[in-house]
Amino acid sequence: MGGLGQLARSLLTRPIPGSLRRFLSPIKVGLDIAAWALALGVASAVRISMTEASLSVGVLLRVIAFASIAQVLLGYWRGLYLGRWRYGSFDEVAGLTRVTMAASIVMIVLERPSRPRTPVSAMLVGTAMALLFMAAFRYCWRLVLELRRRPRETDERVTRLLIFGAGDRGCGIIDDVLGSKNSSYLPVGLIDDDPSKRRLSVRGVQVLGTRRQLAATARNVRASALLVAVAEVSSELMADLLEQADRCNPPLKVKVLSPLESLFGEKATTASIRDLSEEDLLGRHRIETDLDAIAHSIRGKRVLVTGAGGSIGSELCRQLSRFGPDRLVMMDRDESALHGVELSIKGTALLDSPDLVLADLRDRDRIMQMMKEVRPHVVFHAAALKHLPLLEANPGEAVKTNVWGTQAMLDAALAVDVERFVNISTDKAADPISVLGYSKRIAERLTAHAALEAATGTYVSVRFGNVLGSRGSVLTTFKRQIADGHAVTVTDRDVTRYFMLVSEAVQLVIQAAAVGEPGEVLVLDMGDPVRIADVATALLRRSTKSIPIEYTGLRPGEKIHEVLLAIDEDDRRPNHPLITQTMVAPLDPQRTCFIDADAEPAIVVEMLRELCFAIDVDVVERMFEHRRIGA
Repeated sequence: MGGLGQLARSLLTRPIPGSLRRFLSPIKVGLDIAAWALALGVASAVRISMTEASLSVGVLLRVIAFASIAQVLLGYWRGLYLGRWRYGSFDEVAGLTRVTMAASIVMIVLERPSRPRTPVSAMLVGTAMALLFMAAFRYCWRLVLELRRRPRETDERVTRLLIFGAGDRGCGIIDDVLGSKNSSYLPVGLIDDDPSKRRLSVRGVQVLGTRRQLAATARNVRASALLVAVAEVSSELMADLLEQADRCNPPLKVKVLSPLESLFGEKATTASIRDLSEEDLLGRHRIETDLDAIAHSIRGKRVLVTGAGGSIGSELCRQLSRFGPDRLVMMDRDESALHGVELSIKGTALLDSPDLVLADLRDRDRIMQMMKEVRPHVVFHAAALKHLPLLEANPGEAVKTNVWGTQAMLDAALAVDVERFVNISTDKAADPISVLGYSKRIAERLTAHAALEAATGTYVSVRFGNVLGSRGSVLTTFKRQIADGHAVTVTDRDVTRYFMLVSEAVQLVIQAAAVGEPGEVLVLDMGDPVRIADVATALLRRSTKSIPIEYTGLRPGEKIHEVLLAIDEDDRRPNHPLITQTMVAPLDPQRTCFIDADAEPAIVVEMLRELCFAIDVDVVERMFEHRRIGA
């Protein structure tokens, strides 16, 4: 039997001759006519045997002719035999059903005046049988085509793929891989932890076990790679899969799918399969955005992004440009950064566009002049100093940029009646203990005060944690240390941080800008915190170098565990499941004028801390009154 199977497979995988392709349409016509003949013959024979009447060959041939002629004419008219639909697809079967039903009506109408005539019951049963035969032929032919496309198991260039996840993405990948010519992958099995999927089979690829049986399953099917094809992968799940893949003999290469929950959505295809990156070690969760709400808030508007050359600012510019703003003005004090972001968006970087603004937040007059010239409808304020250790040593610089620079932007925005102002904040501003946290918390409170002062417009802050891919990201540091052969430095064994891909964070920032209410702080859900030591261990496991991990101890202002919400803030999500909307107490900007940014660092830090937690009773009362009237 094994020899016969190999012979059949070799015949099926030979190229189809060109002559057969040319005559494929007549062959389909002939087979459909044969289906009608067989179906009507069987139906008439059964009907006549039940009544003990005689079967007239002439009558049978006549009704077969009526059905066949109607089938062919209607089939060509509807494109059934002209390649209108993919062969054997649901669309073709639907078209086949319509043509066959119409042919049946024509057959019955033409046969009715005849004497003797075929019983109507025999024609109806014959129609159902003919449709079944024609659909079965198409299904068999599609199986033949799929077998021809299927990669050969003996081809050494083919990667035998074990797929984790028997959901929509895993099944979609199987469909695409087996439907692609010359695919370099061959799905050989599925694994899934869901007990309800244990007997599932997708185009001959079966669920063979759970994650705990990965090693045995991979050995049985001779898999050489593991594809993680689930929508949401936590860091713990990814670490477990990596560990089990390494235990296989030989170890499995782990592959993932490119993020499909992007702003514009994509379909999982063979091209989506890629090697595991360092960012994937941290896991990801599903991001869903309201494109209509985002587009409505951006399309046709003048939009300004400060800090446009930074990691967050540049990604903001790239995504905002897709929504058709009237103008997208990019501001930064770093001319090289502006060169890079223009190149990434336009493909050229001549630096002669009026939409590129070279300016410093600390220059209030320049900021006011720029805002009056641009008169933006929407402002994303991403410019800031953000490196915690440096700001601990230089707190006066945090005052000048993060506090006074933000206030300069707010004053200018109020002067030109900005419709929506979005201040980009950080999780360090929740229950802050560092200069960075103090300064960004003050910036949130100043933004809330501007919301009270604004005659029109919405002023909000958006708070989130560490962003992968940003300059200074822990992954960037770890990768560089490993590449250089240096020890990987981690502050503490138990330290955890929140992480999100820069593209995902920016999607939620834009979404938050569309749904935020005046004075609110919108906090992005970053998923579960990740243990930094686990990330370092996973990276070292993937490298071929023997490099130690050094624990350096927490630096001044650092926490073991960051939080996204302060103790007194509510986790309220009225508009989006991944965006918390809470309030902070407004702060009168006049109070920031009393900070002496050039004083001794310890004095500046104390000033920032006191101002961060100071409460202006009259301003808070105004906030509650403002919210009551707004409600």
